[in-house]
Amino acid sequence: MKRGLAAIAVAATMVSGGCGERDPAEVAANAGDVAAGADAPAAGPVAVSAPLAEGAGDAVPAAANAPAFAVLYPGGAPDGPATVAQGPDGPGGIVAFTTDASPAEVIAFYRRRAEAAGLKSINTMNRGDSMGYGASDGADGGGRMLSVVATRAADEPTSSVQLSWTAGR
Repeated sequence: MKRGLAAIAVAATMVSGGCGERDPAEVAANAGDVAAGADAPAAGPVAVSAPLAEGAGDAVPAAANAPAFAVLYPGGAPDGPATVAQGPDGPGGIVAFTTDASPAEVIAFYRRRAEAAGLKSINTMNRGDSMGYGASDGADGGGRMLSVVATRAADEPTSSVQLSWTAGR
């Protein structure tokens, strides 16, 4: 239950965070993260063995040492470097990017990646031109979590995506 509420809070923060002009490090600091910033030290490699989802051969990690389920959608163009942090559930991060894929295609891609990594779906959202998805390894897991929100840009063929993850302990 706590992880589900956390995933909803992360998704809501991502959606509202895109509306202001605040620095990502400031947002993370206000959220109580221990360390944040694109240049935060990597917490070391995180081993998550999961097969690639269908059609994901050209997907690249969202950040250095990101788990296998935290990749940029193939062909996605990052808005900037990922903001990474170290917290009680291990290293994690958030990244925003654009893609020509529809929100439904983006969510289906991340659902397949999450399931391939052994994560369980915890929430979905479908509202207008926006879709969201959250998954975690469950209450007895190691703290791995994925949250993605994809929104079709108004009158444009692209989608704006915000992806966040926690690699686990």
